[in-house]
Amino acid sequence: MLRESSRTKGGNYDLTLLTGTSGDGNIPHGALLVQFAEAVLGRDDQRLTALQSEIRARMGDAALVDAAAIAATFNAIDRVADATGIPIEDNKAEATADFRAALGINAFAENRGEIADPRDRRPAT
Repeated sequence: MLRESSRTKGGNYDLTLLTGTSGDGNIPHGALLVQFAEAVLGRDDQRLTALQSEIRARMGDAALVDAAAIAATFNAIDRVADATGIPIEDNKAEATADFRAALGINAFAENRGEIADPRDRRPAT
């Protein structure tokens, strides 16, 4: 979704920020938001509290609420999809092939012995 919204808004986001590269990904406060997302999923409550304070100071209360809601929602949706084994749909696989390859996303499924791209599940004709 971020990739498509950046295209319509003329943005040039570098989502490799999500895989540990340095910088902000051309996203305002990108590095801070990634640190926050990692802290939400981590176990260091002091780090989380410090990052919450930093977001409030640099971006405002509403931004903290938005960031927390996005992190929580993504975590929930991702867990439901993983738990039920929902594969990516063919049309989404095609539309995101370059994105998934650049970020190494297919490796997660492949490391579990699964086929990451549903197009690879089709019988040969």
